[in-house]
Amino acid sequence: MLRTLFSRILFTIAVVSVVFQLFTAWVIGYLMLVPVGQRSAADLVVVMMQAAGNWQQLPPAEREVYAGDVLRAHLLYVGAPDRALPYSTSLLPYLYFVERELQTQIGLPVSLRMSRQDEDDWFWADVPVQGEMVRLGFSRNRIGVHPPFALFLVLSVGGLVILSTTVLLARRLSRPLENLADAAQHIGHGQWPAPLPEDGPRELAALARSFNQMGQQVRELLANRTTLLAGISHDLRTPLARIQLALAMLPENAEPELVQGMQHDLEEMNRLIGQFLEISRGLGEAKPEWVDVRDALQELSDNARRGGAVVHWHDAGTCRIQLHKLALCRIVANLLENAVRYGAGQPVELQYECGADGLILAILDRGPGIPEGEREAVFRPFHRLEQSRSAQTGGSGLGLAIARQLAEANQWTIELLPRFGGGTVAEVRIPMGRNV
Repeated sequence: MLRTLFSRILFTIAVVSVVFQLFTAWVIGYLMLVPVGQRSAADLVVVMMQAAGNWQQLPPAEREVYAGDVLRAHLLYVGAPDRALPYSTSLLPYLYFVERELQTQIGLPVSLRMSRQDEDDWFWADVPVQGEMVRLGFSRNRIGVHPPFALFLVLSVGGLVILSTTVLLARRLSRPLENLADAAQHIGHGQWPAPLPEDGPRELAALARSFNQMGQQVRELLANRTTLLAGISHDLRTPLARIQLALAMLPENAEPELVQGMQHDLEEMNRLIGQFLEISRGLGEAKPEWVDVRDALQELSDNARRGGAVVHWHDAGTCRIQLHKLALCRIVANLLENAVRYGAGQPVELQYECGADGLILAILDRGPGIPEGEREAVFRPFHRLEQSRSAQTGGSGLGLAIARQLAEANQWTIELLPRFGGGTVAEVRIPMGRNV
C-alpha cells in the first residue's frame, strides 16, 4: 500500500502529528481546562447556595425583588419550583462539575434539568434549604465557553495546516528522487535524458550532480566502445579482404575442400563483425516512420522462404504504426532465423495482432523449446544452449542479444514463452502510440 517514498513520508508525519495533537489536547484539557472548570463551577455553586439561602429567609413579599436583583447581578434565577422539567441532555463537562459541587454542598445527589427560553438553554437545580425546595437556574450564555467546538476547531485547523505542510515537505523531498529514478530508467533503455537540476538541499543536489556525471561518463564510455569496435572492424576487414583475395588467386590445383572451408570461415568472421557492430550501436537515434506492418512482415517472410525456410504467414490485415522500421525488421529477422535454426525442421509461423493497446508479433516454432531457467539467459551476448560452439549446431549467440537491445532501445518488450504442444513462442509487444 505504502510503496512510494512520498506516501511513506506523508503517512509517518501525519500519524505523528495526529498523535501529538491528541496528546496536546489531553494535556490542555486535563491539566488546564478541567481545573479551571472545576474552580469556576465551585464559585458558581457558592453563589447559588448563598442566593438560595437569602431568598428562603426573606418574607414572601420581598422574594421577587431579591430574585430580580440576583438575576441582574449574577445572571442567576432563584425562586420556588413551579413545574416539572426534563432532565438535561447536554454533554458539557461544566454541568457535571456543577452537579458534583452541589452534591458536595447539600449532601444529596443532584441532577440538573433543562428548558428552552428565548432561544437559550437554561439549566435548573432544585435544592432543599431549611426544609423548603428552592429552584436555581442559569443560562447557557453564562457559561460562555464552547469546549467541543473549540476542540474541533483546533484539531481541524491544526490538522489541515500540518497536512498541507507535510504534503509540501514530502513532495519536496521525494520529487528529486522520482526524477532521479525516471532518468535512471531512461538511461537503462538506452536514452539520454536532460541533466537533472542540481539545486535543493545539499545532499540531493550532490546526488543529482553525481548522477549527471555518471550519465555523462556512461555516454562517453558507450561512444568510445562504438568507436573502438568500428576501428577494430575496419582493421579486421582489411586483412580479411587480403586473405580472401589471396584465396581467389590460389592455383587451380589447390585443394577445393580447404579453399571452400577457408572461404566459409571468412564469411563467418565478416558476419560476426557485422553483428558485433550492430549490437554496439543499436538504433536509438533512428527516426520513427509510418510503417505498414503487414507489408514489412510479408517481405521478411518472403526473404526467409528464399533462404530455404518454411514460414507460414498469417495475414491479419493492414496495420499502420509509427516506429523504427529498421529495428522492427532486424528484430523479426533475427527471431525468424533463430526459430528456423532451432525449429527441428518444422514450419515456422509468423503472426501479428494490431489493436488499440498495441501491436503483438509472434514467431512460433516446433523445436525442443527453451528451459524456463534459460529464457532470460539466452538474451545475453554469446550465450547458447548448445555449448559446443559449432556453427553447424547453432549460431553465434548474438541474434537474440541484438533483438533484445533494439527492443529495449525503442521501449518494446520481447519474451520467449513455451508453446502448447511443444516449441517456443517469441513474442514482441510494441505499445501503440499513434496508429491509423
